[in-house]
Amino acid sequence: MPSSRSPDLLAIYPHITSRDRRLLQLLDDHQVLTTDQIHRMLFLARRTCQIRLGELAALGLVDRFRFHRAGGGSQPWHWTLGHQGHRFQAAAHRRPEPTLRATRQTVHRLSANPHLAHLLTTNEFFVRLTAHARCHDDARLDRWWSETATTKQFRTITADGHGLWSSGNTTVGFFLEADTGTEPLGRVVAKLDRYALLIRRGGPRYPVLFWLASEHREEHLHRLLDGDVPCATATHATDPAEAVWLPAGATARLRLADLPSDHGQPVADNPNFDDDGVFVV
Repeated sequence: MPSSRSPDLLAIYPHITSRDRRLLQLLDDHQVLTTDQIHRMLFLARRTCQIRLGELAALGLVDRFRFHRAGGGSQPWHWTLGHQGHRFQAAAHRRPEPTLRATRQTVHRLSANPHLAHLLTTNEFFVRLTAHARCHDDARLDRWWSETATTKQFRTITADGHGLWSSGNTTVGFFLEADTGTEPLGRVVAKLDRYALLIRRGGPRYPVLFWLASEHREEHLHRLLDGDVPCATATHATDPAEAVWLPAGATARLRLADLPSDHGQPVADNPNFDDDGVFVV
């Protein structure tokens, strides 16, 4: 960017650490994270996290909002990109520079989004995997794609998210359906038709993970699963990396790394493979 247009942003560059860059990219990709989620992914001490977020907010790199609780008190801070953060990411990815008005509209729309709780639930799933990997040297979250990125790459599905999880020498893929209990289960199961189409086109045969709000809802969902598409269920109370996943038709729960996973065929529209048919992360 021409220095005459953004001297303030250039002045900020020396203050941005590699951890800050990772946070800005996470917010760019996934829109919003709470203080606790950022702490578990990127910091050791919560106080250090709070202080650094305050510093980044003062620089305009991040912005925040929160709501009052019905019974009193406030919800945690929700963090998103600030105007300078949007400008920084635009420069890093060679996108048009956003206006201040556009940035403010983005924050306002996000805070008013009726699906905000669902977005935070989806992000929480991947936050837990990231936090698990920080404590286990043999584990790694190789890919975390948002709903937008997943839809763009796989085209025929609209999963809440997609990831690649490695444990030891094993790498498994998955599609996430983060359930908050607001949809009828029949509508939830109907989403599997698109995954079946993806498999028939040579795409990956990854398990569809239904992350559910309660054991009661999990029990009722299993009565509707027919096994045509690989599925497994767990509840929000669990660590998704551990042996908490109950595959359709099974009686024993498995670790995420132990779920059957097929990366598909090296066809033109399978994003798992490059032009030479080599698997890529």
